[in-house]
Amino acid sequence: MAFYYEEPSRTFNEYLLVPGHTPASCIPAKVDLKTPLVRYRKGQEECPISLNIPMVSAIMAAVSDDHMAVALATEGGISFIYGNQTIESEAAMVARVKAYKAGFVVSDTNLSPDTTLEEVVALKEQTGHSTMPVTDNGQAGGKLLGIVTERDYRLSRMSLDTKVSEFMTPRENLVVATEGTSLKEANDIIWDHKLNSLPIVDANDNLCYLVFRQDYDTHKENPLELLDNEKRYLVGAGINSRDYAERVPALVEAGADVLCIDSSEGYSDWQKMTIEWVREHYGNDVKIGAGNVVDREGFRFLAEAGADFIKVGIGGGSICITRETKGIGRGQATATIEVAKARDEYFEETGIYVPICSDGGIVYDHHISLALAMGADFVMLGRYFARFDESPSAKVMVNGTYMKEYWGEGSARARNWGRYDLGGKKSLSFEEGVDSYVPYAGSLKDNIAVTLLKIKSTMCNCGALTIPEFRDKAKLTTVSSTSIVEGGAHDVLLKDKTPYASRVR
Repeated sequence: MAFYYEEPSRTFNEYLLVPGHTPASCIPAKVDLKTPLVRYRKGQEECPISLNIPMVSAIMAAVSDDHMAVALATEGGISFIYGNQTIESEAAMVARVKAYKAGFVVSDTNLSPDTTLEEVVALKEQTGHSTMPVTDNGQAGGKLLGIVTERDYRLSRMSLDTKVSEFMTPRENLVVATEGTSLKEANDIIWDHKLNSLPIVDANDNLCYLVFRQDYDTHKENPLELLDNEKRYLVGAGINSRDYAERVPALVEAGADVLCIDSSEGYSDWQKMTIEWVREHYGNDVKIGAGNVVDREGFRFLAEAGADFIKVGIGGGSICITRETKGIGRGQATATIEVAKARDEYFEETGIYVPICSDGGIVYDHHISLALAMGADFVMLGRYFARFDESPSAKVMVNGTYMKEYWGEGSARARNWGRYDLGGKKSLSFEEGVDSYVPYAGSLKDNIAVTLLKIKSTMCNCGALTIPEFRDKAKLTTVSSTSIVEGGAHDVLLKDKTPYASRVR
């Protein structure tokens, strides 16, 4: 006879936090949202990788590419670049993220002396780059002949067929540095000469890199940036349990800081074999997350297999229809609470702390706070990030309103059937996700600032300045359907038809 859980499976919307005492010293500006990303021996060693905010972007083609990875790392989180693409293209995305913050940027917008002003304008519109080096062959690595910036031309006074050679700033008028110059030295040169960019050339005057003043200023403006020891942005990458022997080496070579197995259900031998392969070939040097699971047994299985973090949640995503098609899943709040208890039990037994990630079921910003209070170390979001300029999906007009396209990895559009691996070569498949739209919300930076302020304010209402303290002090209460209605605007006629609370996934 089937095992039966007596308690109902609950969602985040069925809980509220009961406020605790807020001391005068507990204000949002003092809240620290730093949280571990990967396993470590608590009390005896420092976590190898920590997040500065408890938010990561989902392993989805509609959400996480290199642009999203840079934007989120700037704010203190990390993206897991989607694995539903060729190994070469995923590795290239990872490499671009690592090169972006290295300070030494290989230019992807290069001009030749014969390039016309019309082509320069088109390239600027296409790439957004206003600084373009001119080389003898029009390629990165060619002999540096000059630089073109917006200050070098004026469209109202110049013909579009004017050649770059006629208006570029020539090589002899440029301040340059030689290969081997450190990033600190390059920034000192930029500062001393009041430059916006500094070309780095080799002994033969071939262009190697550009260093931008903006990169220096960006760190001053974004103190929570998530950087590695070489001051490069941290980035994650999704893998599967099929081609990991080929994909993992390419991603590691490209510089991926952490990997994650992308699957709807992680309590399987296929994930264990993937983790074991990584450990056999890389030891503990390569960090790898696994999942998803919804109970104690699933957590123990992946923790004992060596997963560095474990994702929690099946069927709770806004574009996921796994529960409809297969009858598999569990309410996200119930799953998070049980798996958090299992994590704590595992730590008490082994001394090893394995972080958990709540993945799915988050509709409103306050659900993130609830997930953290229930024990999640961080949350993974798809819909939330899909709404922003930085996501790779298209912005379209639907019934007079701007929307962003958003589709599930288990949808017919993605056809990512490998993430539902049950072994063998499948000839049949069915959808476990939908193709949809989400309301366009603008830039990531503006939106995430509001979300984080809400989380910090909630923590202060509970008298907590850190996530572990929040978890210890939080008092949760279940709510009735009537009290859910009471919690929103009611018995009034709203002037504005927009939702009362910003939806995130």
